[in-house]
Amino acid sequence: MSTDRRSSDPRLAITAAIDSLATGEDLDSILLGILAAAVTAVQPTFGAIIVADPDRQGLQVAASHGMDDAAISRLGDELADPAHPFASAANMREVTFDRASMTPDGSSFVGAYLPLVVTSGGVHAAVGSIGFGWPSPRGLDDPERQTLTALASLAAIAVDRARLASTAAERSEWFERMAHTDPLTGLANERTVGRILETELARASRQGGEVSLAMFDIDDFQATNQEGGHEAGDDVLRRVAAVLSESVRLIDTVGRIGGDEFVLIAPGAAGMVVAQRVLDGIAALPDVAGRPITVSAGVARFPGDGADAQALIAAATEGLERARGDGRGTVASALEPSV
Repeated sequence: MSTDRRSSDPRLAITAAIDSLATGEDLDSILLGILAAAVTAVQPTFGAIIVADPDRQGLQVAASHGMDDAAISRLGDELADPAHPFASAANMREVTFDRASMTPDGSSFVGAYLPLVVTSGGVHAAVGSIGFGWPSPRGLDDPERQTLTALASLAAIAVDRARLASTAAERSEWFERMAHTDPLTGLANERTVGRILETELARASRQGGEVSLAMFDIDDFQATNQEGGHEAGDDVLRRVAAVLSESVRLIDTVGRIGGDEFVLIAPGAAGMVVAQRVLDGIAALPDVAGRPITVSAGVARFPGDGADAQALIAAATEGLERARGDGRGTVASALEPSV
């Protein structure tokens, strides 16, 4: 059987690859489409596209043709060798046509290997490689080489575009998270606390329910900062935040709304119980910079202590002031004595 077949028009393969790039739903389908176009153009016995995955170490087989699972696994292992033609092309050390090689079973073949190159700011970088093999003897004419070069460029564009999309999504997620969380503690920030409080109050009002709001303030936090430095102060803040997160229920929300001020939004009437659990957990923390960690807390309940967010916050703040006046590590409501 002849192994020197030619496609009728290499431009058809390039058109098919461009269509795959334009309409493919994900990188895997796009690369499979480009590889299929190459198979139509040069009719290899096998082929593969290799990608350098930024989230995983080394090179990965992203698409293949004419290879069973064992061959794909074997190629994946062989990519660790920088001298392997796929790896060499991916590292931009060479573009190879008509390279003579041997298969593991001793059969001879010739291969073509090209890097997937992207350019940014005048700097060229390879994001993988594409390669094919034919039983020897087999040579590629100039149109076929030009076709494979064009397909390699399209594959590089696909990989680069997927990476840019992934980076954009990650950055968007990071900004979204930063917009709603306190960067030091990872708790909800003041804006998010306010939004959630309004939501919970509206829900409780519709359903005839209650919402508890607890305000926490770290005792003598300024003294810790002065004596132990800001690193000690940050350590205290993170430890208090951890106890808050571990002490509340899944339906509760905890946030940091000021330098050493924290808040708990607890649907229902269990605010005093949860607040006391938080105080007990914080009291069990080890000293920082030679100083014990304690917090005072004030609790208010909707609708009894306030009919809206502003009134509820004022009532919880009043309870906090009472607790601070009664000593370290105490909790009080606006209407009840501290404990």
